[in-house]
Amino acid sequence: MPRSQPTARQRRLGAELRKMREAAGVTARRAAELIGTNPIQMSQVEAGKAGISEARLRYMASQYACFDTALIDALVAMAGERGKGWWEEYRGLLAHGALDLAELEHHATYMRMLQASYVPGLLQTEAYIRALMAYAVPPLPPQHLDTLVSFRVRRREVLSQDSAIAFSALIHESVLRTRVADRKVAREQLAFILEQSERPNVTVRVIPFDVDGFGGAGNSMFYVGGPVPKLDTAQIDAMHGSFWMDAESELTRYRALLDKAEASSLAVGASRDFIHRIAQEIRER
Repeated sequence: MPRSQPTARQRRLGAELRKMREAAGVTARRAAELIGTNPIQMSQVEAGKAGISEARLRYMASQYACFDTALIDALVAMAGERGKGWWEEYRGLLAHGALDLAELEHHATYMRMLQASYVPGLLQTEAYIRALMAYAVPPLPPQHLDTLVSFRVRRREVLSQDSAIAFSALIHESVLRTRVADRKVAREQLAFILEQSERPNVTVRVIPFDVDGFGGAGNSMFYVGGPVPKLDTAQIDAMHGSFWMDAESELTRYRALLDKAEASSLAVGASRDFIHRIAQEIRER
């Protein structure tokens, strides 16, 4: 039976196999013949609705004249995944996109983020999360709100695991000064950012209001490294949902935008001092 709701990771595997086939100039019908299946099954594999064995995947790659061993090994690893992550506990309770994001973070090799609107999700306190979620119109049912909050809090664990990956956050000053709740929540949130920035795998840098040449305030984004650069992912949030980018041209563009934003940010030590000053201002008012 084909999967009725493939995950983003399953769809990505299928999409990469389709890209590989198209780059080789092989039709879907011919690809199906090569592995002894039919075009319908081939279509389901490339849509992420059906799995594929390691043997078939490696044979397809050879027939597509793909000699990128690292990429093929990474795709084989994706195809062979059988375990259920912690996010599966929330399936049926939250939108599929939320679960896909947690899975993306779990498999990341590094993460970079630029935020000019909100504190990055992985650096949010529970009170900040609740205030953000409670702003929804129409209001969320209390039980659903609690589920959303617990899910986002649990996502933060990706930064504190023994094998935690590098996370770099570029945060605009407007984010640090915006109070989504009250001053107490704001102070606690700034203190939490500073606390997390002390982790060896977490880097926080601030882009101040008075920096010259920063025109990227509208480019909030989340960039997640894959096992090979071709499997990187860029995520952009919008009012009506998130957009996931994986075309090489898009990934190149978003890496360049992050680099430009980082060039406008304060050094790590100066950023910590900057956040301390804003926290002090909030206390004194």
